[in-house]
Amino acid sequence: MEDLREAIKKAERIVICGIGNELRSDDAFGVLFAERLKEKVRNENVLILNCGAVPESFLGKIIEFNPDLIIFVDAVHFNGKPGELIIADPEGTLGDAISTHGMPLKILMKFIKEHINAKAILIGCQPKSLEIFGKVSKEVGEALEKLLSLFCEVL
Repeated sequence: MEDLREAIKKAERIVICGIGNELRSDDAFGVLFAERLKEKVRNENVLILNCGAVPESFLGKIIEFNPDLIIFVDAVHFNGKPGELIIADPEGTLGDAISTHGMPLKILMKFIKEHINAKAILIGCQPKSLEIFGKVSKEVGEALEKLLSLFCEVL
């Protein structure tokens, strides 16, 4: 998490994209993070987007904001323990496999890089359940609180 902390501190303009589906229990991780962070952080150099299951629909807003850092937050299957967080390069291998959503982040980042020069980070949380109409698990809820605390501290 120290690398994440440093990347945020060095960035002048940041876009945070919460990705997920609120109807599928732990898949709501990213969108809940974005909504909760919006309530806590007011900074003209930070754009927080609840992208739902279609982050590609927000390409125009991301490019127009012209950030030097883009942070994607999503539920990610990486064979970790439920609630475990991982920080990865969305242009790497996780960028292909992660999403239950539309376009893989790897392709999304390729398009973004054609328009702006921004570094990207994926913060993934291992879900426990993706049950439809289920509640967020205790483990993922705790990970959400931990991540919110870190972001409120550095932003």
